[in-house]
Amino acid sequence: MNNIFAEFASLPLLAFKGMLVGIIASAPMGPVGILCIQRTMQKGRNYGLVTGAGAALSDFIYALVTGLGMSFVMDFIDNERNLFWMKLIGSIMLFIFGLYLYRTDPRKCLRPVSTKKGTLLHNFSTAFLVTLSNPLIIFLFIALYNMLTFVIPGNFLGQCVGYISIVGGAMLWWLGLTYVINRMKQNFGVRGILRLNRTIGTIVLIASVIYAVMTLFHLSIY
Repeated sequence: MNNIFAEFASLPLLAFKGMLVGIIASAPMGPVGILCIQRTMQKGRNYGLVTGAGAALSDFIYALVTGLGMSFVMDFIDNERNLFWMKLIGSIMLFIFGLYLYRTDPRKCLRPVSTKKGTLLHNFSTAFLVTLSNPLIIFLFIALYNMLTFVIPGNFLGQCVGYISIVGGAMLWWLGLTYVINRMKQNFGVRGILRLNRTIGTIVLIASVIYAVMTLFHLSIY
């Protein structure tokens, strides 16, 4: 009974972690992010939104594959020392990712977008395939899972909620991005894309440093 209660009590936290993972995984202005912005500006918000949805589905697949793979090697998570190193390594990996993100010029990903709108399903499918073709995102998921202690073996219900929340977090990002771009498309140019990417990179860098310091001093917000 106590175990069941503990599993239910952990659901809100796992949902929050999942949404955080989904947002961070979706935020970088890579090819799909640029494609989402271009389609929103040229075709309308609905087309940008289904582009994000296609990317979110692909992210969910990679998140699930990463989580299932890690669950087989994470039985040692109960060891406090192992947990410490997992969180610290995750923070370092996230810092490297944030630095790479800040130094990357996403404008190089700009490509001509067809003037034909096509169907929403076609726009969804192309974004899904573009995201699926980049398996390197698995390393980002590994970093986030380690940092947030997201994969908890034995908590099946919690993992289901967590993985669904990843999709929710991703869609929250795409909803916000398409809303902002749709409202500011008259003033949002290629420089805006670079500023947005550097802002995201800076946030990721700051978050990774804060979490590393918290890990080193054994501080926790959960």
